[in-house]
Amino acid sequence: MTALIHHRFLAIAPDLSPSLHDALRQLGPVELPVRNDTPFPEHLARAVAGQQLSVKAARSIWGRVEAACADGPLIEAFCEGRADELRACGLSNAKVKTLLAIGQAARDGRLDGEALRALTPAERAAELTSLWGVGQWTADMANIFWFGEQDIWPDGDVAARKTLERLTSPRRKTIRTAERFAPHRSYLALYMWRWVDARPD
Repeated sequence: MTALIHHRFLAIAPDLSPSLHDALRQLGPVELPVRNDTPFPEHLARAVAGQQLSVKAARSIWGRVEAACADGPLIEAFCEGRADELRACGLSNAKVKTLLAIGQAARDGRLDGEALRALTPAERAAELTSLWGVGQWTADMANIFWFGEQDIWPDGDVAARKTLERLTSPRRKTIRTAERFAPHRSYLALYMWRWVDARPD
């Protein structure tokens, strides 16, 4: 499957940019890493906690959250009575507020992973972004990495968008460029992230 997608991308890219074609060729096929081994509310909470942080800092803060909340189900700790504990783990006030919203939504049954899976990606994103502090980027990451959706272009992700611009043209809207790769736009994002990681500083 990934080899077929890769060959299709290589066939599309020359019409857009030789640089894009060369980057895709160098990277080779990529896999879509689905990470749904934890309950969805916890996955969502961890994604929020790690936003705008380095991988190392995000991992450290989340480790403190798990340690502080080890006395019961993690999602149950995301409640007003434990807000100070969450802040003490290194979370900002805004992130704590979002985790409390996620905890309440989970307790209300709004974040059941299988129920959300039955929705379209757009419906799912609308449900997620109705929570305080959960934006489109977070919904896109959930759609790609927990639900395994193959056709999500996260235009709000700076790394993906700027890399695609550099490999094509800053004068061409990246949403339009990404449309050429439907129904596998999630793979295009994966290629862009991998290209960033592959480049020397």
